Amino acid sequence: MTVTVEDTGELRRSLGFRDLVVYGLLFIAPMAPVGVFGTLDARSHGAVALVYLVATVAMAFTAFSYAQMVRVVPRAGSVFAYARKALGEGPGFIAGWMAMLDYVLIPAVAYLFSGIAMHALVPAVSQWVWTALAVVVTTGLNMWGVRAAARVGFAVLAMEIVVLLVFVVAAVVVLAQDGARRGWLSPLSGDGSLGGFSLAAVVGAVSVAVLSYLGFDAIASFAEEVTGGSAKVARAVLFCLALAGVLFVAQTYLAALLQPVSAAELAAEPGKQGTAFYDALDTSVGTWLGDLVAVSKAIGAAFAALAGQAAAGRLLFAMARERRLPRVLAKVDAASGVPRIALGVAAAVTTVAAVWASRRDDGLDHLVSVVDIGALTAFVLLHVSVVSWFAVRRMEGPPVWWRHVLLPVLGGGVAVAVIVEASGTAQFVGAVWLVVGLIVVAAQRGRRTGPGVGAGG
Repeated sequence: MTVTVEDTGELRRSLGFRDLVVYGLLFIAPMAPVGVFGTLDARSHGAVALVYLVATVAMAFTAFSYAQMVRVVPRAGSVFAYARKALGEGPGFIAGWMAMLDYVLIPAVAYLFSGIAMHALVPAVSQWVWTALAVVVTTGLNMWGVRAAARVGFAVLAMEIVVLLVFVVAAVVVLAQDGARRGWLSPLSGDGSLGGFSLAAVVGAVSVAVLSYLGFDAIASFAEEVTGGSAKVARAVLFCLALAGVLFVAQTYLAALLQPVSAAELAAEPGKQGTAFYDALDTSVGTWLGDLVAVSKAIGAAFAALAGQAAAGRLLFAMARERRLPRVLAKVDAASGVPRIALGVAAAVTTVAAVWASRRDDGLDHLVSVVDIGALTAFVLLHVSVVSWFAVRRMEGPPVWWRHVLLPVLGGGVAVAVIVEASGTAQFVGAVWLVVGLIVVAAQRGRRTGPGVGAGG
């Protein structure tokens, strides 16, 4: 009998290093700081570039833990597979369960943002027409196959990078001609309007800035579809985070120098924070650049949803393959080599979430907060997995203490600190989701050990 891809339950290997980086950067978005620039500028007393520099280092601990575990478990499912291997079935399920809040809901955030942005640019077309178009196009690409989606994603990412380069060149020209509106070192030391440099203010802003990086971890979900082994996935995770850090620091440094108002004014008038990046472009360069960035952000958001939906499909597929979710989700389409049913379920959930959020004034804020809690909880279990596998169980021989204990502990500490800083609503929803996951674990364990299940069952 000819064995098809669907029969084996394995994903097709067709991705290279560039494809992995494309998926990671698409998910993060090269200009992710644009929306939160004003908030971070105000919270950090003007040291917004320093905030992203510190945030990059903080997230590097998590990237390093992913690089450690993907070599041990080069499987789809990412943190679910890692925690399952290092900590056991129950913790593995909880890691995957919490990660679902990240992978399944991030596309909903992105779709909603894309619809809002495009409607603002073209008011004659309803917001939901744009949102629906984004869902249909990106879901169709994911169903077509991982390679095809990666090619289109590369084109979109190239467009985003070009827009970012246009911003950098325009900003440098303006700064060379007219000078900076703030001190040249102020993006790293503060603008002085709120009493000078404050370490506490920078650390507080970092707890928000790290959320801009969520998505680089999705690269690990494609471990079964990459050619050349898990080492390539590990390199892609680290490279993607480092590249995102460079882009984030550069763009926030330049935007801070162009900012026409002080950090104190932004702190006093929160209504200006959301548009602070665009206001800096409009007053210093011209409205054309602000519009160009807005279009790039709108299109980029839709394709961030593409990468998120792809990662969500792999997570559902991996959990179903291990019989932790309905088995039907583990089917792989023979023609495309992707888990189409899992992708379809992920697309349906994200669409429902986007519709719910659109009906509430605070819907977008709630979605973002819940996504963050899920991702950060999964990160904590990732770091615990590294310590357990390498240092406690010593499965790879004598541990290297700085690599297998110190860095994971620091990374876990960062994740816990951000969870503590999250909104009460997000913490409540995360706690409820965790309790539901624990109930599911208990029910599954009861079925496996119930009457009629022997030692070989």
